[in-house]
Amino acid sequence: MKKQHHPITLMIGAITASAFVLAGCSSSSDDDGGGDTAFDVPFGATTPAAAGSLDTVTWMLGGEPTTLDADIDATTADDTVLANVCDRLMQVQPDLTLGQGLASDAQWTDDTHLVFTIRQDALFHDGSPVSTADVLWSMQRHSAEGAAESDEYRNVVAIEQTGEDQITVTTSQPDAILLQAMAGDGGIVWNPRVIEAEGEDFGSPGSASACSGPYEVTSWDAGSQLTITKFADYWNSDVDALTNEIVFRWADETAIANSVTTGEAQGSFLENAGAARSFIESADVSVYQGPSTNAWVLETTDRGALTDERVRQALSLALDRTGVAAAAFGGLAQPWKTPVGSGAWGYQVDTFEQAYDALEGAPAKPSDADLAAAEDLISEAGVPSAPIVVASNGSSTHNVIANALVSAAQSIGLEAEITVIPQVQYGDFYSDPELRGQADLWPDEYYISKNDPLGFYKNGASDASVNFGVFADPEYDALVDEGYAATDDVERAAITIELQKRWVEHAVWIPVVATPSTLIMSNDVTGVPASAAFIYYPWAVDLGSTKG
Repeated sequence: MKKQHHPITLMIGAITASAFVLAGCSSSSDDDGGGDTAFDVPFGATTPAAAGSLDTVTWMLGGEPTTLDADIDATTADDTVLANVCDRLMQVQPDLTLGQGLASDAQWTDDTHLVFTIRQDALFHDGSPVSTADVLWSMQRHSAEGAAESDEYRNVVAIEQTGEDQITVTTSQPDAILLQAMAGDGGIVWNPRVIEAEGEDFGSPGSASACSGPYEVTSWDAGSQLTITKFADYWNSDVDALTNEIVFRWADETAIANSVTTGEAQGSFLENAGAARSFIESADVSVYQGPSTNAWVLETTDRGALTDERVRQALSLALDRTGVAAAAFGGLAQPWKTPVGSGAWGYQVDTFEQAYDALEGAPAKPSDADLAAAEDLISEAGVPSAPIVVASNGSSTHNVIANALVSAAQSIGLEAEITVIPQVQYGDFYSDPELRGQADLWPDEYYISKNDPLGFYKNGASDASVNFGVFADPEYDALVDEGYAATDDVERAAITIELQKRWVEHAVWIPVVATPSTLIMSNDVTGVPASAAFIYYPWAVDLGSTKG
């Protein structure tokens, strides 16, 4: 799960109703993923505004955070917490547009120089001021070789403090999405004194906060719960968090549902949208969905048969995405052809939608012709000598997708099996080559912080941190560079659509379903975004009581 502009007009609020059949929400029975409306789920960027304050709210996560050091890793659970704790240079808004953060202004002075004006009134959680030098240190840490966020700085050749309140970033070429990247984890401003003092312990339970956000971590009991508390000296006087304390606990989908049902917890942003289905008619719990860049994909490794793109293409043709949407998500997801959701279509929406509709190679439900084409591809490539191995972390969602892959393989004459990786290790597929060596592919939900699909398709470049050696194409690499340099929306959309076409044709990863952001929440609380902004936006500041 990773994240990922020149001052380009960003629009997303009007996207998803047309681009997502699920705005509604619908279950799907036809090959295009559409169908008769079965559920009446509110769809939008936000939930109703809160009317009153609260002392404590318990919020459920799908797993325990792994680290609060985003330069090492950033799972959904990590980011759901960090969004409230750490300020960034820019800030994703609930409607997924771009707003200001610790940078009060950001301007491209020419094609290759981006100047940030840094606020001088912010305080870190230890009471020390956030200085311009701290911003410089943070950006240099993010961009360091091997850092999880370094790919966001791929075109950056220099970062300098050029004034008391000014940072100038120099790029090797125009970069249409760099500014958006500064609203993700690559824009977090750290307290270097805390990080240096904590050393290797930074980000783990018990380590001090190195951030300046509206909440600070006040306790983390490993294996049990993590608590964030309203930071009394938060710099932004326009932000007045209504809830004093958020207690995060974590569990599997069934336990999360039980906790919200019984009132032990007040809400959760769900990893599996299908877990919300039982609440649709509830008198006590509400379900909301909103725009998202999220998509479930099968990510391929550089071992075994799937290094042959014909095998990947065959599996993509044979995969029953409609079945996955029904079995794993209860109809609250949509069969999807690409590895990024329609929430990323922040401009040229009609153009992206038309290009999406024209894509082939990832049918919602395989036809006889699709299966025949898949069998021909396997005949060309040769049947692998060893079974294809798909990983799962044991959750119901991962198991359904893994089993669907096994079924797809068997339907075209291939052997396949599942290996279960403990959930605590599962995120290491992104960073641990030895773990990737245990499987040919693994299912995961992937998202980007940008409402620009180029922010995803850069991942196909030969030097991208999540290109695990499956795909290399100099023409694709050149197109990525051209896309970054294209500050004109029409031109950039055309380049990105070509990248999308090549990605799907080569089946770099196998797309499965797209999932709107899905939220369950007790009717006693309200206010948080319903969109995927919760991954980066400080959503807890809007959380409060439905009663005045």
